[in-house]
Amino acid sequence: MKPNLHQGQRILRWGADPNQAELVVILLHGRGATAESMLPLVNVLSEDKINFMIPQAGQNRWYPNSAFAPIETNEPDLTFALELIDSLVATARHEGFSDKQIAFGGFSQGACLALEYVARTPRRYGGLFAFTGALIGPPDHRREYNGNVESMPVFIGGSDVDPWVAHELLIHTAGVFEELGARVDFRTYPGLPHTINQDEVDAVCKMLLEAGNS
Repeated sequence: MKPNLHQGQRILRWGADPNQAELVVILLHGRGATAESMLPLVNVLSEDKINFMIPQAGQNRWYPNSAFAPIETNEPDLTFALELIDSLVATARHEGFSDKQIAFGGFSQGACLALEYVARTPRRYGGLFAFTGALIGPPDHRREYNGNVESMPVFIGGSDVDPWVAHELLIHTAGVFEELGARVDFRTYPGLPHTINQDEVDAVCKMLLEAGNS
């Protein structure tokens, strides 16, 4: 069996001390990036009582092919990545965080992974934000996610012309989370390059602040 390339990779902890934090955010980097590359984003999202868990993907990517290729072509690395997130959630719970004190987020490939994890394990977490990401699998992939996230806030932002994540996939993903019971804030930014803009940052800052105070 193929070895787990994500096993044993570093996990950055940033922000408030876990013993004093009121919210933990599991933050996932994009393809070709590193855990450290997320620190500029962390610095603008940070509040005094938020701790960030930022895992490093093996080979700097969570799965080898496009998120929208047949799912089997991204295995077993996709499953290994989802298992890693599961272990981080377990760590957060062990540290005393409730599900409502655990949030998820990411950019690009990391955003796709965060969305997929929450859709597959739907609970009332603290929140979910996806900068240019959509649920994993081909556009015609039949999705059967069971559960309810009980009005959990979800932010999905992206471009109408992004070359890697089609706008139609963003729309579809927003709809799936609405069906799962989320309060979805879906924003389209015409002409936005493959990046994160200030409006997205402001929206997520507000979401995390509210989650930390709930």
